[in-house]
Amino acid sequence: MHDVRSLPYKIAVLCYLYDAEGRLLLLHRRKPPNRDMYSPIGGKLEVADGEGPHDCALREIREEAHVSLRPDEIRMISIVSERAYQGEEHWLIFLFEATRPINPDEIPHSEFDEGRLEWHRIEDVEKLPIPETDRAVMWPNVRSHRGGFFMVHIDCAEQPMRPRIMESWMPRG
Repeated sequence: MHDVRSLPYKIAVLCYLYDAEGRLLLLHRRKPPNRDMYSPIGGKLEVADGEGPHDCALREIREEAHVSLRPDEIRMISIVSERAYQGEEHWLIFLFEATRPINPDEIPHSEFDEGRLEWHRIEDVEKLPIPETDRAVMWPNVRSHRGGFFMVHIDCAEQPMRPRIMESWMPRG
């Protein structure tokens, strides 16, 4: 085992976009990390430019789905930290959800260099090839915290991985 203190830290966003039927837009990835798996659209912050998480989320949605959302049409639903993900790097990930349904017709094309965009029913997501941290920790919490917020730290250096929910609240009603 290598020294996890020498691993680089990456900062990214993931964006959960739903249509009026409640289906989730996922990217079938062609590139690492998580090649040949499904994930929400997203990407790394432009740290050299001082880009903030909200601006990054809006940019990634625009670049990958070609949907221009206003700042009030997304909301942060989670902060996820992953220690030693795949033994290669640490991640700090801000999760966002669109506050309005996305019409599939708003997305002009589904194929691009990162992969293929596909709409999936919520109940089918866990049956897809998705990263283990998504399957075991992030996706169940995204589902249960719609409209709420959670913060989780996942220690991937431990096997089995150890997630710790640091903060959690759900909307009333």
